[in-house]
Amino acid sequence: MKDLIRKNIKALSPYSSARDEFTQVADVYLDANENPYENNLNRYPDPYQKKVKKLLSNWKCISTSKMLLGNGSDEVLDLIFRVFCEPKEDNVILLPPTYGMYNVLANINDIQTIEIGLNDDFSPDVDAILKVQNANSKVLFVCSPNNPTANVFNISVVERLLEEFNGIIVIDEAYIDFADTESWINRLDEFPRLIVTQTFSKALGHAGIRLGVAYASEEIIEVLNNIKPPYNVNELTQQKAIEVLEQGKFSEQIEVIKQERDKLNYALGELSYVNKVFPSDANFILIRVEGANSIYNQLLEKGIVVRNRSTQYKCNNTLRISVGTPEENEKLIEEMKSL
Repeated sequence: MKDLIRKNIKALSPYSSARDEFTQVADVYLDANENPYENNLNRYPDPYQKKVKKLLSNWKCISTSKMLLGNGSDEVLDLIFRVFCEPKEDNVILLPPTYGMYNVLANINDIQTIEIGLNDDFSPDVDAILKVQNANSKVLFVCSPNNPTANVFNISVVERLLEEFNGIIVIDEAYIDFADTESWINRLDEFPRLIVTQTFSKALGHAGIRLGVAYASEEIIEVLNNIKPPYNVNELTQQKAIEVLEQGKFSEQIEVIKQERDKLNYALGELSYVNKVFPSDANFILIRVEGANSIYNQLLEKGIVVRNRSTQYKCNNTLRISVGTPEENEKLIEEMKSL
């Protein structure tokens, strides 16, 4: 593991914030140059989000020492680039069609990308991935369930990648709560180079608070903590995350979304201009249609916004449709029948 970390990151002396230098609760705080007048937000937030992590630990059955919270999953992904990838030297492997921010973050960090497209059934081409890796291949990004194809990758396929890829493997599980498969966070101890990312944006219904989570070995989390901004998750986000986890109402919404997904699958498949409805393990559905651009624009005129994914690899004439409320889904189907 240590051989994969950039030399300057290993030599880094992390910033020590005012809140890092003591553990006890005090009556008077005069250490951080804050405004002393209380308004519930005049103090810096907990730099390690201990209350949020404790609730996540209870829910996910994983130690708080194996998790890092970030300002959305995008910050977590960016930190991974900065820990493991040397600019202008290293490369990462992407599996298009997939989440577009991997490529954007690679460009921002001046990291080469190697793309190995998914097979026709949107499964990873393991032999091609392992063949193309080299000494500078530091990270492989595996999005499962995948965006925009909505499918979970086969367990044996991912296991082989975990066993034979020489760098870090990031499994992006933004949509895992909508799938009927087990999360890879339960197997972190088996695979020391595995990082699993999840988010509050999808199943937990709080995209607006921007909170992402990385689960990994204590060794990896320690290094990520060393380079993250000291107060990267603000107080309002932490308060809302605690409220969400304590209330636990999201499980009911997940079940409704999965039921609505099944209804949409059937209804979309009945439309004459829909050539294929791809199986979905997420909270969205990918369909291949006749004339995606025309259908997209017609839906816009009717006040319905979907995502046209036709420019993505092997996604010609496809639309990605998020599962809405029952009322929104009914409106979508009625309008699509009238096109």
